[in-house]
Amino acid sequence: MTVAHVIGYPRIGADRELKRATEAYWQGTLDREALEATGRELRLANWAAQREAGLDLVTVGDFAFYDQVLDVSTMVGAVPARFGAEEELARGEVDLDTAFRMARGRAPGGVPAAACEMTKFFDTNYHYLVPELHPGQRFRLASTRLFEQVAEARGTGHAVKVALTGPLTWLWLGKGRGDVPEDFDRLALLDGLVDVYAQILERLSGQGVEWVQLDESALVQDLPLAWRQAYERAYHRLQAAPVKLLLASPFGGLGDNLSLAVSLPVAGLHLDAVRAPHELEPVLDRLLPHKVLSVGAIDGRNVWRADLALWRERLAVARMRLGDRLWIATSCSLLHVPVDLAAETDLDPELTRWLAFARQKLDEVATLARLLDGRADAADRERVEAASRALEARREAERLHRPEVAERLAGVGEDETRRRRSYAERALAQQRHLALPLFPTTTIGSFPQTGEIRAARRAFKAGELSREAYETRMREEIAGAVARQEALGIDMPVHGEPERNDMVEYFGEQLDGFAFTRFGWVQSYGTRCVKPPILFGDVVRPAAMTVRWSEHAQSLTERPMKGMLTGPVTMLQWSFVRDDQSRETTCRQIALALRDEVLDLEAAGIRAIQIDEPALREGLPLRQAEWQGYLDWAVACFRLASAGVRDETQIHTHMCYAEFNDIIAAIAALDADVITIETSRSDMELLDAFEDFAYPNAIGPGVYDIHSPNIPEVDWMVALMAKAAERIPVERLWVNPDCGLKTRGWAEVEPALANMVEAARVLRQRHG
Repeated sequence: MTVAHVIGYPRIGADRELKRATEAYWQGTLDREALEATGRELRLANWAAQREAGLDLVTVGDFAFYDQVLDVSTMVGAVPARFGAEEELARGEVDLDTAFRMARGRAPGGVPAAACEMTKFFDTNYHYLVPELHPGQRFRLASTRLFEQVAEARGTGHAVKVALTGPLTWLWLGKGRGDVPEDFDRLALLDGLVDVYAQILERLSGQGVEWVQLDESALVQDLPLAWRQAYERAYHRLQAAPVKLLLASPFGGLGDNLSLAVSLPVAGLHLDAVRAPHELEPVLDRLLPHKVLSVGAIDGRNVWRADLALWRERLAVARMRLGDRLWIATSCSLLHVPVDLAAETDLDPELTRWLAFARQKLDEVATLARLLDGRADAADRERVEAASRALEARREAERLHRPEVAERLAGVGEDETRRRRSYAERALAQQRHLALPLFPTTTIGSFPQTGEIRAARRAFKAGELSREAYETRMREEIAGAVARQEALGIDMPVHGEPERNDMVEYFGEQLDGFAFTRFGWVQSYGTRCVKPPILFGDVVRPAAMTVRWSEHAQSLTERPMKGMLTGPVTMLQWSFVRDDQSRETTCRQIALALRDEVLDLEAAGIRAIQIDEPALREGLPLRQAEWQGYLDWAVACFRLASAGVRDETQIHTHMCYAEFNDIIAAIAALDADVITIETSRSDMELLDAFEDFAYPNAIGPGVYDIHSPNIPEVDWMVALMAKAAERIPVERLWVNPDCGLKTRGWAEVEPALANMVEAARVLRQRHG
């Protein structure tokens, strides 16, 4: 019988129950017992959904209160000393509060401590907490949470498969910090780490677990020879474990690691056949006769309905050759898609028929497994026929294509993607125009989304508040934000974005080609959830989107107001994107729409315009051979959106939580006048790439971590900027937070910004 399972399932809950409970716990309005109860209820509901859909194994280990990589860090005792967990480590039980302190930047007693670095998880929009490693590090089994969850699942009668980040991938994701040498060999820690993994597997076996899925996504990237050899060493040691290992490689093809993965001494291999369908045949040819092959046929990264009839044909040979050794699964964890399409009663019915969220993907997995076995019932056959009808209707839908968009794209010339003069010439013109001081201060754009703002938005959407009253309310919020910045002395203020629910959703709601859900939440990091738009058709801007808000804000101050837009690559990356044309074409369509907005802002007197591209690095393919092709079109799209302005108009961009070394040349090619980046969590380490490359334009390295509730001290920010000044000429340095402030409260934001402005004053005295 073909086994049906999933690589992982969303943990936030259909109505973000985990987010609400966790934040209530942090605020002290919910106790620990109630928080744990919420987690338990969500896990039980997730397992029940998998079982009800007909899956043969439920996945345990995919639940985390904050981050699954962080959970492995605490499980193996990789807790930095500044978080004061010595006693917990000694008794082998790192507390949940310690994990929260690592994520949020707290030592015991509420004392501020630098939070663990956070960055993007492979090429997804999920962020993970980077494991901190150092020479001679000792690992130990230091958490029992996974075993408790296994006991929960088995206690309710479920057949369990445990999912766990693999040891090599966990090491691959980690890095040294502070005084740890850059050439520190993380592989020197592998033996000690594998010892702990062996203990984990032994204990799981004692609980009656037969299968353990080890996620080794590092295998879909370019690996140095030493790391490839390390896989052989580690898995030969783990083969003695009394459980069956399923080696999973989501997010891409194995490429030159295919032979390695197939040859490792494991009981099964999971292949992401959505990303790498071409690898199915070579894997079948090389798979040893005792091994299971799990085929990730159902897309875990996007929301489009699967073509079950097509997959039945594609996998018929695999079923014939493997028999019961064929498993069917999602390509990766369903963490990356919304929970349940059934909740979307307001969504366009035609579009709804084209979609499948996590709950529906469970049905697709189970149905496909039964189809391949010849066990399909009437409901399965109807599901296949309905999918085929919906996919055919989508292919023929006229609403997807706008001839005028294709015509305009075809007419774009290379001159439309270049500024008229060099940065050095533009910088002189902009300084005459803007008259900014040394170390100018600004923010990344958003200010606290207060309860009052959210209540007004809800009332407006529910029809309880008129458009006129809502817009009056937003203008009042903008006026308040501008007044606060005036009082603080921010050199380049922003309007604060009170009218924006999300940096992508807000724009998508005003562009043709996008659709929106009410409950389509996806976890981005920790308790931060986003609701990605569904980009289903050609993109057109019917009218200006931000101009009236920026005009209003500029009318309230003599200082240069910065207009705020989300860039084309980020709009693409943070949406569920259509799969019937290239991502490049879709991105170029977005860029043209944003170009019109940029020119309208400039015409309205906005002298600085920020086009955020935090997802530029995120979109980089996992294989280096594919990088340049992506970067060429991604950079061209940014420049298509931004390059039409006059020399005097200052173009900003913002990037955060990514490693920039790999793409520094592409960042320079964007030719933004000012780039703001996250550097506070990395202690300005990320600036090394800009120094080594001799980055020519202005940089605003983030001087404080907005994801932590800590209020940064003046001396701390001055010291960080002093490090920046060692790398970048002071006349090209800006002072700003490392990201937007919408998730913080004014009680934190105002004193933090006051300290930031004071830090800039100290720096001017020092360097003036």
